[in-house]
Parts: sequence; structure tokens; C-alpha cells
Amino acid sequence: MAADDRLEDDALARRLREAHRRVRMLPAAEKERLARRYVAICDLAKRDPERAAARLEAFLEALDSDFDTPRAPENTLGD
Repeated sequence: MAADDRLEDDALARRLREAHRRVRMLPAAEKERLARRYVAICDLAKRDPERAAARLEAFLEALDSDFDTPRAPENTLGD
């Protein structure tokens, strides 16, 4: 079962996938720290989707301002 199958909010699931792709493209030094933060947001999404959505938005904004990570198309091979 995919992690986002349990989420009722499809928009949140799409944003989580986008965040995962962007974290995956980071250099190793930054990836480890941000991956832990991403996992915490995913865990929160299971219990409190509204709060997770707010944290995810702040996380993505931080990625935008701190790193120039390219955004992958919504449906890429291997997803």
C-alpha cells in the first residue's frame, strides 16, 4: 500500500510527492537533514492533514528559498 493511499486529501498527497522528488535531488549533505523533516511531515499527515499541509507549505517555501531545486513533472517514470 502506498503511503498516500491513506490520505483523503489528494492535493496533500500530490504535494508530498512533489516534496519527495525535490528532496531526492538535493546534494547528500542537505538531503539527510531535509529528508528527516519530510518524514516528520508525512507522519503528521496521517494524524492531522491540515497541520501537515501548513508545515509542508513552509517546507516547500524553504526549499525554494534555500535551494534552486528543479521541479519534476507530476508524473515521471518510476512513480
